[in-house]
Amino acid sequence: MSDPSDRIPPLNALRAFEAAARRLSFTQAAEELNVTPGAISQQIRQLEDFAGTPLFKRTGRSVLLTDAAQASLPLVREAFERISEAGRIMQAPARKGRVMVSCAPSFAAKWLAPRLEKFHRAHEGTEAWISADMSLTDFNTADADLAIRYGRGTYDGLKSEKLLDETVLPVCSPRQLEGPHAIRKPEDLKHHTLLHDESSENDPSCPDWASWLRAHGVSGVDGSKGPRFNQGILVIESAAAGRGVALAKQAIAANDIAAGRLAAPFANGSIQIDFGYWLVWPKGRHLSPDVRAFIKWIKDEATDSEIVGV
Repeated sequence: MSDPSDRIPPLNALRAFEAAARRLSFTQAAEELNVTPGAISQQIRQLEDFAGTPLFKRTGRSVLLTDAAQASLPLVREAFERISEAGRIMQAPARKGRVMVSCAPSFAAKWLAPRLEKFHRAHEGTEAWISADMSLTDFNTADADLAIRYGRGTYDGLKSEKLLDETVLPVCSPRQLEGPHAIRKPEDLKHHTLLHDESSENDPSCPDWASWLRAHGVSGVDGSKGPRFNQGILVIESAAAGRGVALAKQAIAANDIAAGRLAAPFANGSIQIDFGYWLVWPKGRHLSPDVRAFIKWIKDEATDSEIVGV
């Protein structure tokens, strides 16, 4: 006769528990799993009956974890990660020849996508697919092999390798270097609209126009005025169209500078920042030969781009 303690908990109930415990919300767990809050409550009750003890403390609209839930949650998360990894290994033959990369839309459009043809020429049997999304990749649910994240490189449960350092510099249309209000020195910015990249708000190392102007001793220019954009690519396109001067990340602007769509009017105007671009994937994940080939290729591309400045 089997020991009752060896029984496996109901997996659907465990999934509901993991989502609710991570979010501390039955409603948000229901949205994530595409079920009703009532279904989450039912699954939690089923798991509590199995455990013989409460797992959540209900406090109005919020929930808290009991000691039993806090102790078991890390093991439940690890179990689902292992199940997910097992599924990926099972699917390896079907996934052969494909690498899915998640990254922000601006980085995808301005840095990665223009280079992918080189990867496909060098690896004819492999297709690299881009998933461009502003939200962070959840490797437990997303179909991504790798992600490129902008930050300091410290991410729980993920292995990270530095891809690119980053600097910020003013850029504008080449047309704005000519005419009666030509941009030749920082003080000339008083005649031009300043464009603001609001996508950097979660980056404390990234200067805004006010701090850039202070760092360069510029007075008489209001660094708070001007339109704001929530994606770097929108700032770049507005600058290239001559609508103003952008304080842009060099990795995002480099190809347009090299192509002559943008100009960098101040040779010494760039500022090194702490954040950079990182390749990340779950620790312990089995990387297929296609994924390893892509990692090597993109790191070589990043090295070459920093050497030549694009």
